[in-house]
Amino acid sequence: MIKKIDKNQLRLKRHLRIRKKVEGTGERPRLNVFRSNAEVYVQVIDDTKGVTLCATNSRQKGIAKLIKGKNKTETAKIVGAEAAKAALAKGVTEVVFDRGGYVYKGRVKAIADGAREAGLKF
Repeated sequence: MIKKIDKNQLRLKRHLRIRKKVEGTGERPRLNVFRSNAEVYVQVIDDTKGVTLCATNSRQKGIAKLIKGKNKTETAKIVGAEAAKAALAKGVTEVVFDRGGYVYKGRVKAIADGAREAGLKF
């Protein structure tokens, strides 16, 4: 019998390996990325307090209007820019990027690029 590889389980292992090294502080919180097949979610997290400072996703009403008619990569770039604006409004200017175990290309890279263009420093 052929066993199917659980790709999400492999991603979670990679994510745990990354999390051993990447930690968000109050001065430099962690920008965490999660992507599903259809949506993209971004959080800015202070790990020392265990608090999410701000969160943005592609399902929010204000963002849904901006992404209408765009492909997934363009949507991710817009979500990254909106997450950066929300973080800057909270007084966060510099973050640590946590790719969540995903390969740094496509939508994950677009989130980082959008956040950089909006003014966040990595």
